[in-house]
Amino acid sequence: MKLFAQRVVNHAFFDYSIIALILINAVILGLETSPDIMRLYGQQLEFSSGVILALFILEALLKMLAVMPRLSLYFKDGWNLFDFSVIVLSLLPATGELAMVARLARLLRVMRLISTIPELRLIVSTLIRSLPGMSHVIMLMGVIFYMYGVAGYHLFATHDPQHWGSLGISLLSLFRVVTLEDWTDLMYTAMEMNSYSWIYFVSFVVMGTFVIINLFIAVVLNNLDEAKQEQLKELQGPVGKDDILDELKTTQLALQRLQEKIERMTE
Repeated sequence: MKLFAQRVVNHAFFDYSIIALILINAVILGLETSPDIMRLYGQQLEFSSGVILALFILEALLKMLAVMPRLSLYFKDGWNLFDFSVIVLSLLPATGELAMVARLARLLRVMRLISTIPELRLIVSTLIRSLPGMSHVIMLMGVIFYMYGVAGYHLFATHDPQHWGSLGISLLSLFRVVTLEDWTDLMYTAMEMNSYSWIYFVSFVVMGTFVIINLFIAVVLNNLDEAKQEQLKELQGPVGKDDILDELKTTQLALQRLQEKIERMTE
């Protein structure tokens, strides 16, 4: 039974099937947002969602069976733990106080696409690894925002109180500037008071947008290379004793079947 589960889990068609189920589940969740469709096909969609959940449970059981009796190996994998948590939350009743939690848990099934596709797992792992390095960039950005926020209040509060009337409003205006969304409107309004106000906005755009964003990109790319190296090390890691025994058992079974076929042919 364990060897059967290993063959099923390691087969390429298994991963493609899970991806297809996740995509179908995403389509069902989208259709459920339409009152007209729910009125006509609500029961069918609910049934389909239940079938998909049952198949997800079967997937988790097969993965657990494939590593038996070392069940801890399944839960040591963070992605398996995420998938298992989504399944458990999906089993919550969709009525009463837990109704909203159950609906959100069903939505989490779409995020399982990340744990199924290796390339997406690599990207998410890279983002998580980048968080410590990003914290320093965020601190630098916070200092720049604070300096320009205070300066913007003193420079433009009397002329344009709607956008610079307080420190909080000034910071929100700076966030608008750093997104490059209609920031020139703020600049031209300030230039009505002083024609040199463009220096304030252009300098902030250069530092707050181009420099800071490039620093974020640099941190992510650096950690992407490290994540790729770690992934290669895991793939090239030493083979354990249990893995060798499992491979030997699989080979023995294959040889026995081959021998039986040869005997039948000679008869």
